[in-house]
Amino acid sequence: MTKSVAGRSWFGVTALAVAVGIVVQLVVTATTTEGFFPDNPDRVFNVFAYFTIQSNLLLGGSCLLLAIDPDRWHSMVFKTLRLNGVLCIAVTGIVYHLVLAGSDTLSGGAAVANFFVHTLTPVLGVVGWLIFGPRGQTDSRVVGWSLVFPLLWLAFTLIRGEGTGFYPYPFMNVTEHGYGTVLLNCLLVALLFLALAAGTTLLDRRIRQKTSA
Repeated sequence: MTKSVAGRSWFGVTALAVAVGIVVQLVVTATTTEGFFPDNPDRVFNVFAYFTIQSNLLLGGSCLLLAIDPDRWHSMVFKTLRLNGVLCIAVTGIVYHLVLAGSDTLSGGAAVANFFVHTLTPVLGVVGWLIFGPRGQTDSRVVGWSLVFPLLWLAFTLIRGEGTGFYPYPFMNVTEHGYGTVLLNCLLVALLFLALAAGTTLLDRRIRQKTSA
């Protein structure tokens, strides 16, 4: 199997894992009465307010396009989408396993969905980028544009939280912690994102130099 075929297969499997994780999560949410919002469709729609789900969508969308044709996508929009998918899913996996894991006792479909969106897709996404790239699609401009999505998500979450009282993660709960602590927590996550973005750019350049030497 050539690297191109293997890469397309990997991207396809990653996109499929994203789809399975999100679909299972939606089914679980739709068929239970737990959660901040008591009724559907509000409870189901609220699933998409989580950074975890948004990160999976970014990763799954970019991987699906790469599975279809890895040599076709070179626009700034796609480069930003691809980097956002990789960085956001990496942040999702790191923050979940370091900060949030163990806060809930899950079983059945909820445990399956949790494994897919917090563990499996981050591993598939990061490993896929390391092995298959594509290379040469990351630079300072792409990194700059990649900051737009997390900042918009943060603004949306805090503004929506003021109106609904819902915050997707405990460390973002303004009602409990106040804006000072929440913004500090978000700053720490932002620093992790920036560190990963810088590391990704340097690593991409180094891998590209080695493979072209």
